Amino acid sequence: MDLDAVLGRIKREDVIELALALGNVDSPHGQEAEVAGYIYDWLASNGFAPRKIGLVPERPSVVATLRGSGGGYSLLFNSHMDTSTSADDVLTLRDPRAPQYHSAWLDGDEIVGDGIVNDKGPMAAFLIAARAIKDAGAPLLGDLIVTAVPGEIGVEPVDEWQGLEHVSKDLGARYMVNHGVVADYAVVAEGTGFGLVWVEAGKAHFKITIYTDTASYYTPYLPARTTMAEAPNAVLRAYPFLQAFERWATEYEQRFRYESPGGTVIPKASVNAIRGGTPTRCTQSPQLCHLYADVRLIPNQDVLAVKAELEELLRASGTSGEVELFLYRRGYEAQGVERLAETIRRCHAEVFDTPPATVSPAVSSMWRDTNIFIEMGIPAVSYAPRSATHATRRSMKAEWLYEAAQVYARIALDLCNQRKER
Repeated sequence: MDLDAVLGRIKREDVIELALALGNVDSPHGQEAEVAGYIYDWLASNGFAPRKIGLVPERPSVVATLRGSGGGYSLLFNSHMDTSTSADDVLTLRDPRAPQYHSAWLDGDEIVGDGIVNDKGPMAAFLIAARAIKDAGAPLLGDLIVTAVPGEIGVEPVDEWQGLEHVSKDLGARYMVNHGVVADYAVVAEGTGFGLVWVEAGKAHFKITIYTDTASYYTPYLPARTTMAEAPNAVLRAYPFLQAFERWATEYEQRFRYESPGGTVIPKASVNAIRGGTPTRCTQSPQLCHLYADVRLIPNQDVLAVKAELEELLRASGTSGEVELFLYRRGYEAQGVERLAETIRRCHAEVFDTPPATVSPAVSSMWRDTNIFIEMGIPAVSYAPRSATHATRRSMKAEWLYEAAQVYARIALDLCNQRKER
């Protein structure tokens, strides 16, 4: 039986070994070349014919295809190669050089490492599944495509941070699909706790500049203190706006909550960066201060209406300033996804005793490459194991990756051998 032959070739130790190998190639955003080379070489040494597709050579996607005989649905598996933390992220993390951000190791029954949980562990699972299908010689009607892409982590150009090293989602999955890597369906192997998600939030990034209407004062000449709203210092004048923003963000996520069969989107908003004054010249009060806000969007939301609300928030808080939209990415909900979703549920039930988990709204309120496939007209579902302690200990059970490989193999054999409806 083809299924037994395939599953017999999926070894727990092989999944762990590949996941650890990938997790120990450090690949923070913009530095994906080494891990792309590793994946390319692994695919080639295991009998695939991989390709590199990239806007720039140092940040390619890696693609390999098992050709079907024809007449069946094609299926694409996708994961991203870039990881979330650079050793230079000293303004965001207290210890950006901590080993969990840059390496991977086995600790009892868990594999530890940020790169494992996001997103090389699930990648290892579908690569091992694809190899098992190839080595077993299991027939496929439709093509099976495995992809590893750069630029999924949400780094975006702004101000002086320009150029391809700061570009994310425009040169990974999007560039790959634009250059011919398409399929009837896509499984995005991003952590969902073995639940199914086919809706994702959009996002908008705003630069909010706060101004003063006073001179820039040398510290000894500062006038007497009054209120923060009247302070001759733009950093302090940002405070009334930040208070108003926090109240607005609480109301905003309640007002625009979006529920659908594919998941729930709760569009949260947060000011996550601030720039004001010159550190080497902190003797001078700044006349301007920049705030950088991440605002999540529900599918089909009017981003200009959000910008207008922030502008009104400035006025209502008595703060002089302006709002600039510097990043806009729409959110989507997949259409025509039923065949893929049912196949995943059926294959999940063959491995697990319980149905797919109910996915946390936080998971379906992210921006993932699922959005790109859906935007391009490819019904896509996110489905993979997820770290239960992602915010603290970046790890997941090794058994979950082994189980994921079994489910992925079943999904591919099932869907790719369903005959296309004419």
